[in-house]
Amino acid sequence: MDLTALSDFNAVALYGGFGPAARALDRPKATLSRRVAELEEELGVRLIERGARRMRLTEDGLALHERTQGLMAELQEAGEAVASRAPVARGRLRISAPVVFAHVVLCRIAARFALAYPQVELEINAEDRVVDPVDDGYDLVIRIDPPHDEQLVGRRILVDERLAVATPTVSIPSSSSHDAAELHIPAVLLTAASSRAIWNVRTGSGALRALKPMPVLRLSSLLMVREAVLAGAGIAMLPKLLVEQDVAAGRLVCWGTEVGAPVEIWALYHSRRLLSVKVRAFLDALQELSARA
Repeated sequence: MDLTALSDFNAVALYGGFGPAARALDRPKATLSRRVAELEEELGVRLIERGARRMRLTEDGLALHERTQGLMAELQEAGEAVASRAPVARGRLRISAPVVFAHVVLCRIAARFALAYPQVELEINAEDRVVDPVDDGYDLVIRIDPPHDEQLVGRRILVDERLAVATPTVSIPSSSSHDAAELHIPAVLLTAASSRAIWNVRTGSGALRALKPMPVLRLSSLLMVREAVLAGAGIAMLPKLLVEQDVAAGRLVCWGTEVGAPVEIWALYHSRRLLSVKVRAFLDALQELSARA
């Protein structure tokens, strides 16, 4: 079986079409189509049903993709393992990271990394969905408080915490109430957040306070929530890494730190993949964050 044609077929299956695969691989669409046709002829089966607007895998195509995509990834890793003996990191490096972490933290690290390793083609995708490093073609994934997964290993790169913040114009409720849980405050919440939640925070003086958020605005991303809070819409519970500069500059006031376990941020890769020199180099670039953990 022609491994190049098989690799092209898996790319078309992964990206959902000849056009998307051609753009992702920077390869001519006609070349990918020809390779897949040659593979179909070699195997004697139809792998892809080609429609006017979309394509779909046949039953044989789906079976071939599921059986070989992992093997192709391992072959690629084997080649990278040989290349990793070289002193210079090179090749394509794909990373998936949560939106806030990517915007606030990774963009600066990525810029310095690109200058330090010009032979690495670095690609960072900011997305809050949980991706599969092998199936989605990522060398490294950044996750917040990840559950234990035997297939993923890596490093804890940062410990963060959540702060209850608002602008100085939003008044702090009086602490004289007999039931602190009844301290209702106008709040900006994420769309999926519960309206019945109680925020338990520890103030700067060490006192415990329970706050009842009363939603006045719901937004779908933490970046949008921060902007609304800066505009004075209400209080929000936000990651420290997102608002610590606003608090330091006086644009926001911290009402307290969320009580509970700290938030851990991990950089993970598949345990069956050998740690390539480019991934190791990026993990080392993240070491400055580990120093804050």
